[in-house]
Amino acid sequence: MKGITGWQYRPFVPMERPAERGQPAICRLAPDETSVEVEIVDDSAESTTYTLHVRPRGGDDAEPWTIMDLDGLNTRVDGLRREQDYELFVTRQGDPQARSRTRLVRTGAYPDHVVNYAHPEDDVYGFSGRYLCDPALVRLPSGALLAGMSVFEGHGPQNLSLLFRSDDDGDSWRYVCDLFPAYWGTLFLNRGVLYFLGTHTENGHVLIGASHDEGRTWTAPTILFVGGGGPDTCGYQRQPMPILEHQGRLITSVDYGSWKSPTCYGIGTLSVDADADLLDPANWTVSEITYFDPDWPGAPVGGNVSVLEGSVYVASDGRLVNLTRMQIRGAEPAHSLACLFELDPDDLESAPRFLKIIDMPTGANSRTHVLRDEVSGRYWAIGNLVTNDATPHMRTVVGLCVSDDGYGWRVAKIVLDYRDEDPARVGLQYTSFIVDGDDILHLTRTSINGAHNFHDANCQTFGVVTNFRSL
Repeated sequence: MKGITGWQYRPFVPMERPAERGQPAICRLAPDETSVEVEIVDDSAESTTYTLHVRPRGGDDAEPWTIMDLDGLNTRVDGLRREQDYELFVTRQGDPQARSRTRLVRTGAYPDHVVNYAHPEDDVYGFSGRYLCDPALVRLPSGALLAGMSVFEGHGPQNLSLLFRSDDDGDSWRYVCDLFPAYWGTLFLNRGVLYFLGTHTENGHVLIGASHDEGRTWTAPTILFVGGGGPDTCGYQRQPMPILEHQGRLITSVDYGSWKSPTCYGIGTLSVDADADLLDPANWTVSEITYFDPDWPGAPVGGNVSVLEGSVYVASDGRLVNLTRMQIRGAEPAHSLACLFELDPDDLESAPRFLKIIDMPTGANSRTHVLRDEVSGRYWAIGNLVTNDATPHMRTVVGLCVSDDGYGWRVAKIVLDYRDEDPARVGLQYTSFIVDGDDILHLTRTSINGAHNFHDANCQTFGVVTNFRSL
């Protein structure tokens, strides 16, 4: 076996599962109330005719398989029962030994458009995890949209990312490829080239790779900074946070630590000359890390607090700032705060300096994604709102906030509202968004309709806020 020269797989198959190589695979599922979209990948075969086998999931008393002949790699199965688990697999016509792994899916009501779905008991991605996280979204030069997401599980390997493309502004989606190892990645364009900046696992090394064909093929990943090797060791994490170009440099936030360390996570800065070779680690810098200090003015009192998952932007007074999530455990107040740090654009290797703690409607112990709109000059943020003080970690309500200066925030619109659902079972969280003409396009990590819990999402959903500047 030769060494790798790229990053992409269709799909990635671990060494310990050789029987799956060269076989068809179900690479995308998108359910709704009474149907499911099914997409197949089978790059090793010339055939495009398959047989789909589907039945309600029922253990020893399972119903017979319904068999459907398919002409092509995409189909929609209609007439399914509401809120029912199904199992399904495909075979190549004329070659019944060429068989995919059995996948699981659940029908039901999902928000907006489902980009991709993963049943909590489906182990097809067990080498990385069983749940979907880290939504990332970019508009490509061709006009297509590219969505990214990682596959995770608490204390699991957490090292796989999936890419999907839409050529009709998000109405439909198609599988592109897997990236491995890849986790917590931002998709972004620089000088016409597409990049994925993330880590190789939770608390891992910082990685970057490039694509010159809109995500179909990728360079081999480059390690920029060495971190840890899993959830219990200290290392880098960053989520798909925004990347800002300022004074000729690309600047973004990065975290360092682990939930097991006494200080949990602190905040730092990654940067590179925007005209440099982004795949050369020598061109990048990472700052010293700043950890939470309980003596900061306005800091929550008691408990354990981390600062992480920041959005970098230039505030109205010209300061280069990083607005970070505050993870608050057992402290008061318990939510609706964010921490602002000031960055020195002339010395981005220096540690972020504490600026102030602000009231933040979307400071709900989860990530807030912030962008400045060049047309209006205002700042826009999407994150979770706490509507019940008894559940300060709730993620059932997603709000769009606006600021005139980057410091004072107000709610402009409720984007997704599931406050009447059980906050332990339902979560709509970690929304990434882009400004697209007069609209905001957003991708959300969604736990609903039989998800493992509010945190461990079973799908990624895409939506649009139209004419957002009028709000």
